[in-house]
Amino acid sequence: MWSTLKLLWRSSRGYRLRPWASPYLRWRIETFSGIPAETLGFGEFWRFLWTRRASMLRYLGWTVRMQHAGRMRR
Repeated sequence: MWSTLKLLWRSSRGYRLRPWASPYLRWRIETFSGIPAETLGFGEFWRFLWTRRASMLRYLGWTVRMQHAGRMRR
């Protein structure tokens, strides 16, 4: 759980109070869902996260596992 929160904290760097404006998060949502990044605003961002919350939690878990595996190889 802490690793997931740490990942979210790092990925929203510079946009923590307004994550919908983050170019990185917009790009990730666009590549995942096909929603154009330019159209993502406050409402669309939170609606997307709420409707896809199970997928997002699986993705966050996967990224944490991949980061952990990368550290173990070094």
